[in-house]
Amino acid sequence: MTYPDRSDSQLTEPTIVNPLVDYHDQVRWGPILAGIAIALGTQLGLSALAMAIGLSAGATGADAGSVGFGVVILSIISLLISLFLGGWVMAQSCGPMTKKTALLNAAILWGTTLALSSWLLASGISGAVGAAAANAGEIANQVQQQGGVNIPNQAPNVDSNQVRDIGGNTAKAAWSFLLGSLLGLAGAMIGAAVGARKPRVYA
Repeated sequence: MTYPDRSDSQLTEPTIVNPLVDYHDQVRWGPILAGIAIALGTQLGLSALAMAIGLSAGATGADAGSVGFGVVILSIISLLISLFLGGWVMAQSCGPMTKKTALLNAAILWGTTLALSSWLLASGISGAVGAAAANAGEIANQVQQQGGVNIPNQAPNVDSNQVRDIGGNTAKAAWSFLLGSLLGLAGAMIGAAVGARKPRVYA
């Protein structure tokens, strides 16, 4: 009885493939904070420019309504530019990422920047009002002693037309804030999509 010679035959073992899970957080807070810093700095600079242009135009005797409308438009444009730059810097600061991850981080950057901007604005207004209220008594005493201005004891009456005008201006401000916020979100996402670096594919 003979057996076949298998000394020259190659024995292959079955290949075992272990699944590789590439897990990491999709939210990159370091680049997001860098983008927020750029967005806030740019927004402050452009807002100061818009305010300076508005005050200069008002000093020359321009119409107050036109000046206010121009300042609102410039503020919306400044928010759009600042969030675009913030999203671009955020995406450039990250490693390679998919466009979906870039848009997610851009949305977080937009929300955080909007919240910080609102908080800074509210803090500035409340601080100015608090300082004025703290010094109001001293200022009133000085004015009364000098006899320059008679301070009324009652607030002036507001008629229905003035109330309607105040409501209309408030509604315009709310719509402008909503429009600026949505344009800022779009700007942040566009900046992130432009600045995102695609992951490398190894063949």
